[in-house]
This record gives sequence, structure tokens and C-alpha cells, in this order.
Amino acid sequence: MTILVTGAAGFIGSEVARALLARDDSVIGVDSLNAYYTPALKRARLDRIGASSKFRFIKADIANYQELTAALTGLEFSSIIHLAAQAGVRHSITHPFDYGKSNLDGHLSILELARARKVDHLTYASSSSVYGGNEKTPFSETDPTSAPVSLYGATKKANEAMSASYGRLYALPQTGLRFFTVYGPWGRPDMAYWMFADKILRGEPIEIFNNGAMGRDFTFIDDIVKGVLAAHERPPGADRHFHRIYNLGNDRPEELMTLVTLLEKELGKTSEKIMMPMQPGDVERTWADIGRARSELGYAPTVTLAEGIKRFAAWRLSADYTF
Repeated sequence: MTILVTGAAGFIGSEVARALLARDDSVIGVDSLNAYYTPALKRARLDRIGASSKFRFIKADIANYQELTAALTGLEFSSIIHLAAQAGVRHSITHPFDYGKSNLDGHLSILELARARKVDHLTYASSSSVYGGNEKTPFSETDPTSAPVSLYGATKKANEAMSASYGRLYALPQTGLRFFTVYGPWGRPDMAYWMFADKILRGEPIEIFNNGAMGRDFTFIDDIVKGVLAAHERPPGADRHFHRIYNLGNDRPEELMTLVTLLEKELGKTSEKIMMPMQPGDVERTWADIGRARSELGYAPTVTLAEGIKRFAAWRLSADYTF
């Protein structure tokens, strides 16, 4: 089996590619290597995938359909795992057009590619951000998602609607995965746990938004990868209009201050905390109801936040970390 993985130099994409190769699938990886955060980290992730006759990397922008299809000319693949996107809630406040290009044009490009190639299954990344200011917890796939509080969340909701339409129009099997705060070694430097770690190690104060009254369903990367692969192996059929949505979280929300305490413990340093108000686009709490994923995919996350931060901190303090 050959699988096209977009965002292959990204955090989740590179780990999914490694897992596919480990089970002897072939992978075509696509990534633009943009400069949202240091491309050196993205190249290091590609190096970590390693040289393999079963892995081919292509540098291309998925939002440019002509460029993408030209780059894939002559290459065969049976399915797509689409993980490329412009991430970041706060960045969407200051750079909105990045999200229109990467998340809307990019998703449409992948839908058209999947339709043209008649792939067996398109699995794509959505986000817990689609739930917006939902006050009911835990968040269920059946909860309303019509009022996102960030542009990033709005683009991910739009992706789901676009995919649902392609499922009905073209009988194109698709699965959308709502990820909940994915973290771990080789992660994203723009995320809170990474930024906190950097500042703690430099002896700088850290900013605690909403005065610390925030909670997140932190989900370790290994658990997410297992969920992605399990979902990709189960394409939805006509009975679900060829489209299905799953939450992939830890079903274990943790307080923001718990994260800070764990980081300080594992890094061996304490930090000064500056309490700040809630930031635009943020929500107070996320919590995934993973009942659907448990029953239909056999999804069963196992890594606690304490264990996950221990693994992240060990990597952050190791010789592998050069970023």
C-alpha cells in the first residue's frame, strides 16, 4: 500500500509517516517547509524518518493545485492522510490570509486530488477548535459546531463541511479527526508547553492566560498516531454518506497550572508567573468525548500528562534538541 501524507515534515505528519513505514507501507510525503516556525525542525523530522526505498519526499504547496498535481505526476497512491494546515489559534488573529490559503484552498486541492485519483480513503485533520465556546463537557461529535471563536476553528469547520459535500457528491470515503492539544517530543515550538519549557530553562517569566483558569485535554503524540492509523483503516461507507468525524483526545482534561508544575519538576527549575487575561480566540476548557472512537476504532489512549511531559522534557534536555 502507498499512502500520500501531507504535512509530512510537521509534528503529527512526520510521526504518522514513521509509523506507516514501520508497518511496511510505502509513503509519499508532501510538505512546503514554510517558515511559520523554523524549517530546521521540519528538516530534522524528515531526517528522523530516514532514507528508505519506501519513502519519497516532495516539496510542494498543497494550496497550489497545479504545482501539487505536477509534482505527483507518475506517482501512484491508494489513499491520503491529509495533515498539512496552517496551525495556531493566535496566529490566525494576526495573519488571517494564511488560513484562507493553507486551510481552505489547501483542503480543496486535496479533495480534488482525491476525487481525480479515485482514492480508497481520505483521512484529514480537523481540530477541537471547531467546538468554539461550547460550554457542555465533554465535547461530543454530535455537539453544535456553528459558532467557532477563532478563524482557525472556522477554517477547520469549513473543511468538515467541504468534505461532507464531497462524500455525498462523489461517494468519496473520508474521515475527519478532531485533534485535542497534541504534544510530545519533536512537537511545535508555538505551543504552550514548548514555549513554557524554553522560558523556564532561560530563567524568564512565563505568561499564564486567564489567570490560570484554563484546562486542556492534552493528548500525547503516540496516542494520536495510533488513532490516525486506526481511523484510516476504516473508511466510512454509504450508510454514513461516506463521511465520519471522530474526536481524538485523552478524555482526561488537565489544568494549565498542572502542566506548568510538571514542566518545572521535569526540567528542574521553577519560574516566575505573570497572570494575564484571556486572549482573543482562546477557550477556557477542552475535553474530548472519545466514546465513538473507542467503540468504532478501538482507540484507547494510554499516556498520562505526567508521563508525556516526562518524555518531552527528557528529549528537550537531550543532545537531540538543537532548535
